[in-house]
Amino acid sequence: MNIADRRSFVRITAGALGALAVAAAAPWAHAADEAPDAMISRLSGEVLNIIKTDKAVQAGEIDRVISVVDAKIMPNVNFTRMTASATGPSWRKATPEQRQRLQQEFKTLLVRTYSGALRQVNDQSVEVLPLRGAATDKEVVVRTLIRGRGDPVQVDYRMEKTPGQGAGWKIYDLNVVGVWLVDNYRPQFAQQINAGGVDALIRSLSERNQSNAASGKT
Repeated sequence: MNIADRRSFVRITAGALGALAVAAAAPWAHAADEAPDAMISRLSGEVLNIIKTDKAVQAGEIDRVISVVDAKIMPNVNFTRMTASATGPSWRKATPEQRQRLQQEFKTLLVRTYSGALRQVNDQSVEVLPLRGAATDKEVVVRTLIRGRGDPVQVDYRMEKTPGQGAGWKIYDLNVVGVWLVDNYRPQFAQQINAGGVDALIRSLSERNQSNAASGKT
């Protein structure tokens, strides 16, 4: 993947994550677990109304986006699994403190990325494609198409069943135009780990986040 493609992937991925983050900010209550495609459809369908009414989110204000993510999106994502998969075998050797730092820095990186991408969300709509699999499946892939100006963009969500927790399913990876989020970050993480271990990866992520914050980049 060349630099231009990678930037495009990160931007679109960020937009997809950001859409779910903001959509999840709408109040809801469910007495029973949802089907995974219904969960994605609900969250995605709410996003446009939220963006239209929340000017701080629409502007990509980082404090507001962080508060939404912490309060709303994290219950819908197995972020520990996502970070562990991106980190690879070294995750098993990491201390609890290192794991906590990795998750925090990785989350900050993603939040800063899609807080900027939210500014680009305007007239998009999301079509959830028919779900493949059986009702007894513990893990599924929910496929969607984001429609707007230009060609539709396919975004797929890997989800695991979590009975009695939240909506009954959690996202642990997503695929944009053929590239999975975890697969995109795994080689970058491995490079830092090979150079200096888990602490080197934490330092690299921290420095990147600090640089983004200082420059106002999102």
